[in-house]
Amino acid sequence: MSGVIAQNLNRHSGLIKAPEGGGAWNFISKVTASASADISFTSGIDSTYREYLFYFVNIHPGTTSKYFTFNGSIDSGSNYNIAKTTYVYGAYNSEADDNALTQDSGSDLAQGTGYQRLTTHGTMGTDNDMSGCGFLHLFNPGDTTFVKHFIARFGFSGVEDYMTDTHVAGYLNTTSAIDAIQFKMSGGNIDSGDIFLHGLTT
Repeated sequence: MSGVIAQNLNRHSGLIKAPEGGGAWNFISKVTASASADISFTSGIDSTYREYLFYFVNIHPGTTSKYFTFNGSIDSGSNYNIAKTTYVYGAYNSEADDNALTQDSGSDLAQGTGYQRLTTHGTMGTDNDMSGCGFLHLFNPGDTTFVKHFIARFGFSGVEDYMTDTHVAGYLNTTSAIDAIQFKMSGGNIDSGDIFLHGLTT
């Protein structure tokens, strides 16, 4: 059958229309940092949605020259130590017009269980007007068959007056359901900023 299909039932060809009521990002929760050692989402991540999106708004570190990082948990946040394989690259430009686009192999993980950097090619600054914004897109964390893929992008004003655009892609190498995500700086605290969690209706 060809033509426009009312619903995508995965058995027709032609132009497919999205399912009724699908495609909406639904707000789940918001956490505001205030000199916080970490920000942990230990609820709201399950099999309800196949895609989850964390939005970072004006993340400001309490200590200069640190990275913004994340890790996952399969035991409701008792441990954040999932093995990850990742690839990181970024572009930067300074107020002095010093710029580049390169891979950051120092931020890549190869089955590393530590926290994954979401900032790269320099570290975040603590000047009053400096912050970072971006997102982490996590796919199907409640699945118990496949590893859990993610992509992230984070732009921030760094030390020595650099603007950096970081891209991270990878997978959390577990077939267990991921039910918690934690964010923290590589040292010191998250002085201020908001993190929003949304789930995508499909």
